[in-house]
Amino acid sequence: MDKTIFVSLRFEIMDFERIREDFPILRKEIEGKPIIYFDSACQSLRPKQVLEAMNRYYEDFPACAGRSIHKLATEVSIRIDEARGKLARFVNAEKPEEISFVRNCTEALNTVIFGVGLKKGDVVLATDREHNSVHVPLLKLKETTGIDYQIVPSRDDETFNLDKFSEIAAESRPRLVAMCHTSNVNGTTIPAKEVCKIAHENGALVLLDGAQYVPYGGVDIKDIDTDFYAFSAHKMCGPSGVGILTGKYDELSKIEPRTYGGHGISMATRKHADILPPPERFEAGLQNYSGIIGTGAAADYLSRIGRDWIVTHVNHLNRMATEQLLKIPDLKIIEPGNPDLRSGILAFNIKKRNPHDIAMILDNMENIMIRSGMHCSHSWFNDREIEGSARASFYLYNTKDEISLFADTLRRLQ
Repeated sequence: MDKTIFVSLRFEIMDFERIREDFPILRKEIEGKPIIYFDSACQSLRPKQVLEAMNRYYEDFPACAGRSIHKLATEVSIRIDEARGKLARFVNAEKPEEISFVRNCTEALNTVIFGVGLKKGDVVLATDREHNSVHVPLLKLKETTGIDYQIVPSRDDETFNLDKFSEIAAESRPRLVAMCHTSNVNGTTIPAKEVCKIAHENGALVLLDGAQYVPYGGVDIKDIDTDFYAFSAHKMCGPSGVGILTGKYDELSKIEPRTYGGHGISMATRKHADILPPPERFEAGLQNYSGIIGTGAAADYLSRIGRDWIVTHVNHLNRMATEQLLKIPDLKIIEPGNPDLRSGILAFNIKKRNPHDIAMILDNMENIMIRSGMHCSHSWFNDREIEGSARASFYLYNTKDEISLFADTLRRLQ
């Protein structure tokens, strides 16, 4: 037996119930039934280790970091530095200074897109399944600045077309390539290392949206060789209200911040202000200190479990769910059909059923909680004239029994 599979199976047998116990919400019931949470691509649940780390801030050192010099403030500053170091290790950044804490992945992406200095005629390439936090800023720059915003069309099976990307990049010589590492529409993942290589060969900077990729246990940004990388804590067992902007320090240093204020300025006169380098450059104003500390705890938590186990577990659940759902009449899974290409996402539609109705019925019948709609990727659905989808997304705390109940409940809708 393959060593990785053996370790994963052993972990599942010994420790899976312990993982479940780490999430207090999973011990609760609604109307006498357990909660089945299949909406982690929107926002993951949080383990007690993260909640405890966040509460410790409010109970033991509820002060500001980087401003006052008293004992409580000093303790906060130390904890923020520790969290920055944890996130740097989690994504294999060159140094902690390459980790900036912002409000969310959306702010991180917008900071780069608007701050990199795109001008009229500059070409930007993106996939056809971008989240609105990439697509809409590029649309706005097309309208206001005159950039040339181009789309790389997917293959027929809705996977990324690397050959087409290479062809377009060679012809257009883009200034920026901005792409989702893993799609929240159908769970497909681009070959990021190859994308960066092709982009750099054609003179482009690369910005990757890692919101859906990082929750599976981090990312190696040095190996990928991306210039900028953005992700959110709330999809990786961390708190809401914390995003991370990382990348190459020299490139981050050239980005013009979107927000100015306290803690981001070294000195200001009536005529001039000196902007600090990263990470403080992007951290103006009072920060979500408890959230940042909780994000460090989330990175620790996922690192202890390990990417290999999380990916193996989630892929197994998706294969099981796919096999069962394909037996349901009039149910169509959003491509690709191969669950191994969709990470933890299973998006589907049922003929003559509105996706919102499906989500509501599952919730009312068995507390099965999924997402419905266009998932902040309206352009992808509008291109295909699809009104939306019902989207189940599986994560490290979900079980085979939950998958079976999910499929059985969908059958009862027929």
